[in-house]
Amino acid sequence: MSTYLIPPFIHLPPPPIDKPPLTPTSPQGPDDLTVTSIPDPTPSPDEYLIAIHATATNFFDLLQIRGKYQHQPPLPWTAGSEFSGVVLRTPSSSSSSTSSTPKFSIGDRVFGATQGGYATLIAARESHLRPVPAGWSFFDAAGLFVTAPTSYAALVTRARVHKGDYVLVHAAAGGVGLAAVQVARAFGATVIATAGSAHKLAVARAFGADHGVDYRDAAWPELVKALTPQGRGVDIVFDPVGLIAPSMKCIAWNGRLLVIGFAAGEIERVAMNRVLLKNISIVGLHWGVYASVEPETVEEVWKGLFELMRDGKFRGTGFTDREFVGLESVPGALRALGERGTWGKVVVRLPQEREGSKI
Repeated sequence: MSTYLIPPFIHLPPPPIDKPPLTPTSPQGPDDLTVTSIPDPTPSPDEYLIAIHATATNFFDLLQIRGKYQHQPPLPWTAGSEFSGVVLRTPSSSSSSTSSTPKFSIGDRVFGATQGGYATLIAARESHLRPVPAGWSFFDAAGLFVTAPTSYAALVTRARVHKGDYVLVHAAAGGVGLAAVQVARAFGATVIATAGSAHKLAVARAFGADHGVDYRDAAWPELVKALTPQGRGVDIVFDPVGLIAPSMKCIAWNGRLLVIGFAAGEIERVAMNRVLLKNISIVGLHWGVYASVEPETVEEVWKGLFELMRDGKFRGTGFTDREFVGLESVPGALRALGERGTWGKVVVRLPQEREGSKI
């Protein structure tokens, strides 16, 4: 982590040339964020300029603010990533290899993700943007770009979910969890959700989960297994937490274990003899790399997602128990996310002052 970023800023101006950089003395967190006015971003020839109407929070934002993320941006930088908004300016040269005409026009509603989402304006390349689905609000679209394709690619591309499967979704009330619940249900699977509270289990059911199990109960693997036909176990485990090892107790023969992440904080070690005995497949997903190594799969995933949205089988997962409005509320939104008291995507609305428009 660069020593200048203390405290981290939602908007970070260039360092004064007559002052030395500051040295960190402790990890920084959401409460150290401040809102700073800087000049409007100047898009490069292949970038759009977008007015942000809503911005979503992610756990990796918390890591980046503390300087612990695997992809730390160079200084000066603006925190945040996911957003939705309106195109104000189009590229002077298209980044598309098939056409010189920009895909989006001024006034189009878009969502996407790129460094600097906690801002009122952002510059982004076309590959980092998608059109806001018909009938969707900026609030719901802001949390789509990262979680929805992660869950779809994991279940459909990697695990080949199909009708009749029993799918166990861990942390089912989280952003990727609620997306996974909806995708699995859309493909005809029976979904067993785990979460750490009755309220979160109720949320998972509201988004389509057939059953709910509290993973604070030490017997949760047995409870999950009992929910499957003849107690055979689940066909797919969707795990963004780090529960692969205990999930082996309730997985079926030929089961697929999807490794999505390690939200619990530790990377597991797995007994490989158990993998052998049940003919288990352990399948990882690193969605962020697909854009560079399998761009054709990115398009397939988004095509599938938009079909689900069009058919009403996938809806926004924005957290609605509490409202966050304005950049000043970003620290509170991140703090709520970090304390794990929220569900779905924690989204901040940004009231619009340009041209008199507001959310």
